[in-house]
Amino acid sequence: MATLLGFGLLAVALVWAVMAYNALVGLKHNVSKAFANIEVLLAQRHDELPKLVEVCKQYSQFEQGTLERVMQARSAVFAAGRSRDIEALGSAETSLREGLGRINAVVEAYPELKANDTFRHLLERITALEDTIADRREFYNDSVNLNNVRIEHFPDTVIARLFGFGPFKLLRFSRERTADVDIAHLFKR
Repeated sequence: MATLLGFGLLAVALVWAVMAYNALVGLKHNVSKAFANIEVLLAQRHDELPKLVEVCKQYSQFEQGTLERVMQARSAVFAAGRSRDIEALGSAETSLREGLGRINAVVEAYPELKANDTFRHLLERITALEDTIADRREFYNDSVNLNNVRIEHFPDTVIARLFGFGPFKLLRFSRERTADVDIAHLFKR
């Protein structure tokens, strides 16, 4: 009877270990998927920003330096996303956000740009992409948080340590990076 009980407890422990391992694998892959979703949107933005800049060039006499900074920031965001450098991504995102703020200021300064259907469509698309990227960042951080909490819970921490499941870094931004952009100030630079 004791042997049967011992085998029963061993079977329960083995089933629990398999279930915990599978849950941790799922969480790890959700973090990777969440980051991949951010990469997809960054690539879309990377591809669409040149079109927006070209329209700006055609319909305004916007300062060339701002357009160049937007394009450089766009490249930096894309490179940071590809290298999965969370800190560089945050810094590059700030530069890009400032440049896009300057472009929005141009829209305010040149009302005829708003009337242009092509420009309006591209501006709406960029705005939609920015909103979606923000949502994906939140999903990424949620996925990271779920993973990081789970690998610290007992008894799951035993399986996590045994099989090398580790924490992921949250995508964080400083207060300066998350503050509202003063578009008027950016346009005066």
